[in-house]
Amino acid sequence: MTQDSEDAARLHRNIHSHLPSDPALRVKTLESLMVERGLVAPESIDAWVEAYSEEIGPKRGASVVARAWVDPEFRSRLEADASEAIKDLGVDGNATAHLKALFNTPTQHHLVVCTLCSCYPWSILGMSPAWYKSAEYRARSVREPRKVLAEFGTDLPDDIAVTVWDSTAELRYLVIPERPAGTDEWSEDQLAAIVTRNAMIGTERDLVAEAS
Repeated sequence: MTQDSEDAARLHRNIHSHLPSDPALRVKTLESLMVERGLVAPESIDAWVEAYSEEIGPKRGASVVARAWVDPEFRSRLEADASEAIKDLGVDGNATAHLKALFNTPTQHHLVVCTLCSCYPWSILGMSPAWYKSAEYRARSVREPRKVLAEFGTDLPDDIAVTVWDSTAELRYLVIPERPAGTDEWSEDQLAAIVTRNAMIGTERDLVAEAS
């Protein structure tokens, strides 16, 4: 049913008047109200939650990193055109259009930030963490990236250069961390399991080679 702006505003006020202050309760209450009004089916909500937590989340990005570690040809195509290369893994969509892969090396570390908004390749990294959208992270990562990295537990020696990349709606980034030593015999699934979301943003550098 089409509603005019006054009806929409009234519905918005009515829904929010029923929401508690606690964020988790607000989400649950909003979900209940939407289901009650027939705006969404419970099954649809469950499907989206499962998709974001199990498929659309960082697992997709981790699979891209693992494939780049084991497949030199894929790595080359990822470096040339990341948006096109990741289609091999069934990943596509607006959130990964114009995607650029950034490869860490022994002398180079990449850090991703969005200074004007919260641009984020959610289709391969899931929902962005709250700190990524915070004004403090966005501003300080550009001014003092080494200090910000140290606060995440990533202390870099002076011989490792740090490059900060400012993502936009037109160009987003995925950091490809270095493959940990001692994983030469690991399967692609084992490798993907140790890749973290923070490593793909760049706030983490050294991944732990612990087989699951």
